[in-house]
Amino acid sequence: MTLLIAGLLLFLGVHSIRMLAPAARERWRTRLGAGIWKGLYSLLALAGLALIAWGFDAARENPVIVWMPSSPGMAMGLRHGAVLLTVLAFVLLAAAYVPGNHLKARLGHPMVLGVKTWAFAHLLVAGMLAHLLLFGSFLIWAIANYAVSRRRDRLAGLTPGSGRWAATALTVALGLAGWAVFAFGLHGLLIGIKPLG
Repeated sequence: MTLLIAGLLLFLGVHSIRMLAPAARERWRTRLGAGIWKGLYSLLALAGLALIAWGFDAARENPVIVWMPSSPGMAMGLRHGAVLLTVLAFVLLAAAYVPGNHLKARLGHPMVLGVKTWAFAHLLVAGMLAHLLLFGSFLIWAIANYAVSRRRDRLAGLTPGSGRWAATALTVALGLAGWAVFAFGLHGLLIGIKPLG
């Protein structure tokens, strides 16, 4: 569990610098140069991600169960809810990268919302301590990050833009395709759990 916690602190800590210390971030970017700053940032984030994967895998070998659904019907309902939420999370992730879509124009930070949705979906169906630490940490981070980012947008005078329907349709199509590839293939290969199998 120690490795998992260390990885979460490192990964989410690096991704919280802009939220918690924007002035210090800008000073370091200026001092180091944009290229070195991005390289260092990426290196620390990758190290955190590796620790998360390693620690999570180790924690699953000795699971500590915190909660379980009280009935098979409840378990099935939570699984269906999690599937729908992960579909939405993938669409929001796609919205972060497709220019001119309505979701990005309206929501401002769809990737952070996608992380929030993904984490909440997994909390619905995963009751082990390692799951609660992993997905709960990401959920708390995403809630805080989205609130700070929207406040920063308001202070900067940014207003919701307009989107194009073609870009929005492409966003939804890419999100659905990404979800299908991950849900039916990569999740089982990378995580060892087939969510729909």
